[in-house]
Amino acid sequence: MGVPSDDAVLIQKGNKQGEPHVITVNCPDKHGLGCDICHIILDFGLFITKGDVSTDGIWCYMVFWVVPHSSSPVVRWPSLKNRLQSLCPSCSVTFYLNDQPSNSPASPVYLLKFFCLDRKGLLHDVTQVLCELELTIQKVKVTTTPDGRVLDLFFITDNMELLHTGERQHHLCKQLDSVLGDSCISCKLRLAGPEYDWHHGISSLPPAVAEELFCFELSDKETRLQALTSDMTKLKKANVVVDNSLSPAHTLLQIHCVDHKSLFYDILRTLKDCNIKIAFGRFSPNSKGYRDLDLFVQQKDGKKFVDPEKQNGLRSRLKVEMLHPLRVIIANRGPDTELLVANPVELSGKGRPRVFYDVTLALKALGICIFSKDNNDTTMLGISNSKAEIGRYSSSDREWEVYRFLLDENCGFQLLSALARNQIVDRVRRMLMGW
Repeated sequence: MGVPSDDAVLIQKGNKQGEPHVITVNCPDKHGLGCDICHIILDFGLFITKGDVSTDGIWCYMVFWVVPHSSSPVVRWPSLKNRLQSLCPSCSVTFYLNDQPSNSPASPVYLLKFFCLDRKGLLHDVTQVLCELELTIQKVKVTTTPDGRVLDLFFITDNMELLHTGERQHHLCKQLDSVLGDSCISCKLRLAGPEYDWHHGISSLPPAVAEELFCFELSDKETRLQALTSDMTKLKKANVVVDNSLSPAHTLLQIHCVDHKSLFYDILRTLKDCNIKIAFGRFSPNSKGYRDLDLFVQQKDGKKFVDPEKQNGLRSRLKVEMLHPLRVIIANRGPDTELLVANPVELSGKGRPRVFYDVTLALKALGICIFSKDNNDTTMLGISNSKAEIGRYSSSDREWEVYRFLLDENCGFQLLSALARNQIVDRVRRMLMGW
């Protein structure tokens, strides 16, 4: 009835250093499978250098050439294969009779709570441990005290579904202890309760900040919160051609734009959310910093894109999603300075992988801590309002994941300076885009 499930995913490692590794997926098809695979590849810190995708609507065959990104920890290849394997639909007869299997239950959310002495790079070091152990950060609340201590609340899920076991919990605590050392005052792990829902949203955003973060297109206005660097100007150059002349049943999308580490994921995420089916796709190698993609697609009803209005809407949506997938700004939060990063959430509810990892890595490289001076009345254990958080925000009929960081004014940057703010935004964006 098809390939055995154990052979649905094959990983062929490169023969020498720097040579791409080849991931092959050969299994029954389902809507959005390519996007889900790219999500996991990105979550493991891998960069797709080339790709081929083909399907007849029942069976699919995908090949991705990948290399570890320079900012990524060691890749656990067996775990990657297991994660990809779990995405592949069953090869059984049941699949063909019903290609919409019921969704698996959501992974339980755990609350990791630790109280320790603060230091530069602490937030990223903890985040790196969680990423290396394949624990996904769902929400974060970080608060600091006037005496240099920090309380971190990490709401996490386990991609290996083993966090209920004592062995897995012990391994997590051991790895955290190696990072926190004697600075750790207390560290606790338990299933999250109602507090997870309390922290689901984020603090209200000023209208000007919300408009800048969630605008549909980039503007060229001079009084903007987001730095428009030369890279950003380059990013605005992209081309999407819609061609119906080469196939009697499919529309060809020819895409040419600047390369970044999540480009393939952003394109497939957009097509998945728009219910667009891909019959064949080719992701060409990098050429002078740009990528070319050829995608033969159909609408949800199996028809081509012949309506000019729908063609223009698809072009516009693709350009925004692949050129402007992450929003990075610095704004004032009262007397303080705040870094904000936002990205759209998939309709399935999944957020973009590794954003918190990349942002905290960029801040660590810049030598910037989150804000540590308390200007407010203390509420619990001398802790003021949140200094770093992740939450969801709805705007323009879309859901966004928003990351907020109050920046420490005692760093090497004059945070009131427009030049310094632009430098911080540029460094964070470069890390997120993989430049």
